Amino acid sequence: MTIQTMVKPSSPAQPRSSGRSFDGPARWFARLVLLALCWVAVQSPLYADWPQFRGPGGSSVAHGQQLPVELGADDLAWTAELPGQGVSGPIVVDGRVIVTCSSGYRERHLHVLCIDAASGQPLWHRRFLATGRTMCHPSTAVAAPTPASDGRRIVAFYSSNDLACLDIDGNLLWYRGLTFDHPTAANDVGMASSPLLLDDVVVVQMQSQGESFAAAIDAESGTTRWKVPLKNVACWTSPVGVPRDGGSPLVLVQSPVRLLAIDARRGTPVWQQRGPCASMASPVVAAQGMLVVPAAGLSALRPETSHAQRVWNSNRLAPGPASPIVVGDRVYVLNRAGILSAGELSSGKIVWRKRLKGTFWATPVVAGQHLYAVNQDGTILVVSLANKGEIVATHDLGESILASPAVADHAIYFRSDRHLWKFAAEAAR
Repeated sequence: MTIQTMVKPSSPAQPRSSGRSFDGPARWFARLVLLALCWVAVQSPLYADWPQFRGPGGSSVAHGQQLPVELGADDLAWTAELPGQGVSGPIVVDGRVIVTCSSGYRERHLHVLCIDAASGQPLWHRRFLATGRTMCHPSTAVAAPTPASDGRRIVAFYSSNDLACLDIDGNLLWYRGLTFDHPTAANDVGMASSPLLLDDVVVVQMQSQGESFAAAIDAESGTTRWKVPLKNVACWTSPVGVPRDGGSPLVLVQSPVRLLAIDARRGTPVWQQRGPCASMASPVVAAQGMLVVPAAGLSALRPETSHAQRVWNSNRLAPGPASPIVVGDRVYVLNRAGILSAGELSSGKIVWRKRLKGTFWATPVVAGQHLYAVNQDGTILVVSLANKGEIVATHDLGESILASPAVADHAIYFRSDRHLWKFAAEAAR
């Protein structure tokens, strides 16, 4: 197994300044949402990959995937050992499973592993030394952010604010120790926002009690394209990208005080909606020109020129750390206490509620008519969405799990601090 080590790489870039414009016609965003939904519809039969946190488009929906329901011994394709801990989710790209870990004294060793999806055998393993702060709460890890890929590159981000970019074969393209540029960007329990690889930039949300901002790093060179200041307050949400018809994609950045839409190439704010938002669960793009945002409980927003008009909000649909999921005309929310709620997308009205067993941190995934959730104790619960949340199967992995699962090629992947599991129907192996 090949291991590559880097010690204290220097920062190659200075941020570019940019103006602040809040122009952005509502019709542009409506077209943006339609384009995003059409893009998902066209691509869904080809969704063999799970390239980022919460999968394609950050939706947590596995389009066209047929997963085993029982998740019994016959469905376990393989188990792989991991060299360190992590709450980052796995991603799957071109038949390869990518997972990050942290290990060693104060978790200063940062790992990126590539595992063959068919066999579970390691393909390559890269290791780096953290250049930033690695202190974090015992319930999390330095390997907290989920990596991202565009099929050619892999970007791995860590709580230490180290950002590595590799090609699909594991060759290092560039490395940024962002703490060198921003030494106060850290909070008291650890960072966890996952990177977004969108178009030709890597977007990171570094928000804490120290220096806070969203930044775009050039995917080719590793230099900083732009930086937008954020309020200095602890936050663990992840940026969400949405393609825009005829222009640069937008990046949605949710913080505890506002939701901000930023032009991904220019770094200029397009619109914002002020008000309290969740600090863990992230937003999702829905149908009918709406966004579903963990704000004031849960809110449906319709973007206008300089803000987003609230369509409805519901305190009863307030999520826990898990992000909301939209499937058709339903929105599904899982709170930390294990209550799964289904609401009408058009109104926020509760359709049904079901109490699941355990405490939940990971965002579930939906495939077909089933929702797959894993609790903190490592118990997987398979829920029928067609039968008002009936639990149709459970499977105990026996290890604590806080990471969100990944789905690709009719298989589902779970990771703990020690292992990575693949479950797949026999026909899909």
